[in-house]
Amino acid sequence: MTLLRVRHMTAYDYKDPVELGAHVVHLRPRELPTQSVRHFALHASPPLAREAWGLDHFGNSVGWLFLAGVHDALRLEAVGDVVVRPRIVPDPAMTPPWEHVATQALRPEGTDAAEFAFASQRVPLLEEARQWASTSLPPGRPVLACVLDLVSRFASEFRFDGTVTTVSTPVARVLELKAGVCQDFAHLMIAALRSHGIPARYVSGYLRTRPPPGKKRLVGADQSHAWVGCWLGAAHGWIDVDPTNAMVVQDGHVVLGWGRDYADVSPVRGVLLGGGAHTLKVSVDIAPVEEFGEGGDDQAGLLMAR
Repeated sequence: MTLLRVRHMTAYDYKDPVELGAHVVHLRPRELPTQSVRHFALHASPPLAREAWGLDHFGNSVGWLFLAGVHDALRLEAVGDVVVRPRIVPDPAMTPPWEHVATQALRPEGTDAAEFAFASQRVPLLEEARQWASTSLPPGRPVLACVLDLVSRFASEFRFDGTVTTVSTPVARVLELKAGVCQDFAHLMIAALRSHGIPARYVSGYLRTRPPPGKKRLVGADQSHAWVGCWLGAAHGWIDVDPTNAMVVQDGHVVLGWGRDYADVSPVRGVLLGGGAHTLKVSVDIAPVEEFGEGGDDQAGLLMAR
């Protein structure tokens, strides 16, 4: 069990004044058997006119934020203390053949997983993705063995490159480039699994990064991250894997929420009256609570004061 503190800073600067703003945020970590939220607070500058919280269709915590005064910038600071526990991973050989899982997803026992087996806004069912994944899914192979083989291929076949894609880059283009960022790799893996009938969902959250031995943790060096939840059938449920890092998710990841793709759980989105063009800066810090004060607070304060 690990107690982590997460601080997510979001800074918008607008070219023109904003008269009204309405924002939907997924910034509060989700309550799960493997994680629990001990404390959460959201601070805004300028102050919010109104704020409400609830659950979305997927059971994620969602906030609705409203700003009524004229402003030319928005700063949001979300801070949460989260207990994260290791996850139980079944023996891959004991999981059912992937074809059985695909069939089960369309039966009553797959009701909770079925909506993650079809195309969504950002994840079409691509023939190219199906063909790319097919070597990892030979007939009769246990589904978790398929998933682990597929996730390992991102390390050998793709490169992490934040300069070649944007938030709207199609999955087909990512497969063509063999490059991208965590969001791209998550969308591609989801497309590959769904094209074979296996339910897969997009998971939004944070990844704790550790500095090299003898080095201090860098403020803002941690990441807003994305990975994939894969359904292993009714008997085994869901398991999360991280294609960007070719690993099974354990206690270094903090879950914000999940959906069919990024569009369902983007951390901050909204509608503005005014504003024009804008710039966005995001900074994330995640570390054990006892380590969190090392050099982080001063820089965060400067960001909020701009």
